[in-house]
Amino acid sequence: MKLDYPTLDALRRQHPAWRLLVADHAPLIASFLQRTFVEPNVRIMAQSALVEALEDTLFGLREQLGEQAYPKGASEYLNDWAAPERGWLRKFYPPGSDEVHFDLTPATERALSWLSGLTDRAFVGTESRLLTLFDLLQQMRQGSETDPQLRVAELHKRRDAIDLEIARVLAGDMPLLDDTALRERFMHFSALARELLTDFREVEHNFRSLDRSVRERIALWQGAKGALLQSILGERDAIAESDQGKSFRAFWDFLMSQQRQEELTALLEAVMALPPVAELHPDPRLRRVHYDWLDAGEHAQATVALLSQQLRRFLDDQAWLENRRIMDLVRSIEARALAVRGAPPAGDFMAMDDLSPSVSLPMERPLYNPPAKLVLDKITLLAGEGDLDTAALFDQVRVDKALLAGQVRQMLQERAQVSLSEVLAEHPLKHGLGELVAYLQLASESAHAVVDDSVLDFVQWTNSQTTRQAHLPRVIFVRE
Repeated sequence: MKLDYPTLDALRRQHPAWRLLVADHAPLIASFLQRTFVEPNVRIMAQSALVEALEDTLFGLREQLGEQAYPKGASEYLNDWAAPERGWLRKFYPPGSDEVHFDLTPATERALSWLSGLTDRAFVGTESRLLTLFDLLQQMRQGSETDPQLRVAELHKRRDAIDLEIARVLAGDMPLLDDTALRERFMHFSALARELLTDFREVEHNFRSLDRSVRERIALWQGAKGALLQSILGERDAIAESDQGKSFRAFWDFLMSQQRQEELTALLEAVMALPPVAELHPDPRLRRVHYDWLDAGEHAQATVALLSQQLRRFLDDQAWLENRRIMDLVRSIEARALAVRGAPPAGDFMAMDDLSPSVSLPMERPLYNPPAKLVLDKITLLAGEGDLDTAALFDQVRVDKALLAGQVRQMLQERAQVSLSEVLAEHPLKHGLGELVAYLQLASESAHAVVDDSVLDFVQWTNSQTTRQAHLPRVIFVRE
């Protein structure tokens, strides 16, 4: 790609990676997505788990930067990051699930990879990269040679070199890599392993783009069914026979071999045990990086399976005839949705009564229970002569437990734990013993409250111009 001014200006306005780098909250977005998706190699994550992780991150940042640092909730931020005009997350419903899931887009992972390369590297290896380039050139030259004599001569040359090395080893001359060479090659391997995981997201994205184009073509097709199938199957074969498709199939066949997996496991264990490599404190996940490759490859294969499933449904003539009316309606909805996808209308686009049918089972209904008949005794009520103060019936108060719990949480935001006596010192009792009992009930119902019987706290309050006091074990509320 030529990096001229028009190209760069278009990338600045349209490419999600560039928009991420210049976003207002770029440090939050990049650090959170790197820690949540890239470092543990998580391909997809449910919305509930991702919201919880982001809420924890926002809570820590607000404690450092103030409550106004990030005013919106975690769900709002995730929806903003997955919006089409940003494109940093992919928001979708996986098959068999009714919960929204999220995944990184290839553009976001490219931006994160570029940011990780901005830091100064204490050690830049060049020898291992030169040897890799040299080996690639040799493979290309030997793999494209058509002259049998030259190929045989090259094989004889390699055999003589191997025989010479065997003789040197038997004579006791075994050249070993020094610590610098071992560290350089391991760092090169670590970088290539991470780049390979990044490439898988882009491969999966390309397959999803094919799947989307197929669905759009089916929704808008007006011609004969045979012509549509010929076009779709031709594109599917073209993707499978493309350079990317062939490379992915070769990689998958190589990695699916049980012998290759065992060999990779043994090699990784041996290399990670070398003292020069252990001094680098490598990521422990590198011991099973080939299983991470398998997991990433399975996601790409699942996308291809979805495309094949779509084609099989379309090829089912009987289902086509039985559901023709339904498919016409679905196509109409899809066509209208595609027409407004580029410029969605403002306000509510569509209102749905419910997302799923409500099921009421017969056995869930209660049995008939006849009402009880009230029988009144015909007894004449006589006026009593008791001298009672009826004002006590109207002198009732209500203790708001939610307000008391909020006062405790407010004080826990400033410290890790707080005792009941400290809470009452800042918020004195207004309703006497009933309010004190409500505090004790909150402590008994909370899993983050403890009672220290060895220490007694003194509590005092004023009620109807009468001062009352109580001694009770120390109650301590702890931050969750």
